[in-house]
Amino acid sequence: MTAAFAPDSATARHWDATYGIRGGGDVSWFQTAPVISLELIEILGVPHDAAIIDIGGGASLLVDHLVDRGFIDLSVLDVSETALQYGRQRLSNNISVSWLREDLRAWQPVRQFDLWHDRAVFHFLVRKEDRDGYLDAMRKGITPGGALVMATFAEDGPENCSGLPVARYSAEDLGSALGEHFEVLETRREMHLTPGGIHQPFTWIAARAKP
Repeated sequence: MTAAFAPDSATARHWDATYGIRGGGDVSWFQTAPVISLELIEILGVPHDAAIIDIGGGASLLVDHLVDRGFIDLSVLDVSETALQYGRQRLSNNISVSWLREDLRAWQPVRQFDLWHDRAVFHFLVRKEDRDGYLDAMRKGITPGGALVMATFAEDGPENCSGLPVARYSAEDLGSALGEHFEVLETRREMHLTPGGIHQPFTWIAARAKP
């Protein structure tokens, strides 16, 4: 990992500060019920013993819902230690969850996962080299034939979030970004209501890695 992408980088400090100021439940992407995530995981037929990783999910409640549904091999990756602390505190006694503080732009997975879930991380990667690092980690980190659920701001979504520029995607754009390594099986459009009462359009895809 390069110094620029170390867990204590400027990116990590930015997100630690964001979660420190706003808390886990007041960031704009927060959801009490990750309805579409759970629907797409079910559509993809992900079994309860599958290895699942939630990218950027330090403070997300998705892992809580997956634990409740009987999933037994869960990992949560986030660059922010502050975000991860929210999850650890809620699920401190659950041995089925691993907490990973990593910058995925330079992360080298040491194992593969049957499901890679990313809601609202990929759209922060506005530089090609950052997207390339992310996609390299993803391709290495998903099992052949493994599942992918990804959500980003839609084409008509915000241009900035949490003080940072973002990229916006249609389902076709996301499929193109993934390249020939994945087959897109399902797409959705969501009008997310933020904790502050603002509507934000999201694009979702469910895909499988080609064997």
